[in-house]
Amino acid sequence: MKQLHIFIIYMSALLPASLWAEDVTLEPVQNRRPTERSLLVGAGKTNQLDTYLSPMEYTGVQVSVLVQRERMTHLADHHISFQSTFHGAFTSTDNPAGTAKYLGGRLAYDAGWHYHYSPLQNLDLKGGALVGADAGFLYNDRNGNNPAQGRFSLDLSLSAGASYAFRIKKLPLRAAYQADLPMMGIMFCPEFGESYYEISQRGVGHDIIFAHPGNAMNLRQLLTLDFCLRRVTLRVGYLCDIRQQNARSLKNHDVSHSFMFGFVRYFQLMKRKPHPQSLSIERGE
Repeated sequence: MKQLHIFIIYMSALLPASLWAEDVTLEPVQNRRPTERSLLVGAGKTNQLDTYLSPMEYTGVQVSVLVQRERMTHLADHHISFQSTFHGAFTSTDNPAGTAKYLGGRLAYDAGWHYHYSPLQNLDLKGGALVGADAGFLYNDRNGNNPAQGRFSLDLSLSAGASYAFRIKKLPLRAAYQADLPMMGIMFCPEFGESYYEISQRGVGHDIIFAHPGNAMNLRQLLTLDFCLRRVTLRVGYLCDIRQQNARSLKNHDVSHSFMFGFVRYFQLMKRKPHPQSLSIERGE
């Protein structure tokens, strides 16, 4: 009997909440565009050179993941968007003789703002700036002394892109392109012949230098095509990531070309709106 009383009290507490929920609807927030989130995975070819570890260029494969998020803000009458990008990559390359191997990893994050302009219908142009951080490593399985090289950089990049929406018969499509070019920042770069033991003794700060296009010419380009299949938006793309460094008598580059595939999701901010019938009841109509 006691359990029955507890059950009745519990249901009585839930009943008003359920009745209130039936009188409430959801509607999109005005002047708030959906947030776009995409997840891409890919694979491709990469060329690597790091004269700190070896004077030879290594070639192999790269597997990467790219996560992007973009939403429009209230700035400049809803013409400015905020974008964040996470890029992770793993590489495995061999020298021309096949006697040594590089294993490498990299994590990068960029965030910033773009101003959007639409000169034509369905055409969107954007330009802005990004702040990014990049960290990674490269390991040579043959070297006895200094078998690995660390990489780290912080930079400010110029960014520009364009997108165009169109249809082929009844299939909606959208093509987009974006290029990011770092202009200034700082990066880790040891001196030629300096061991990591010496770096630990002298401090890492000694090997942090100013980075600019003259000694660190980097460029990331992403070309994508979105298409809808039923209620799912799929994305295919091409990612070209070029990272070069020439400072303190050391040269390195990491050039990759990857085919990307994934999906896109849109999230709309909603707000509660009382049902008209519930308003009339409250007014006594």
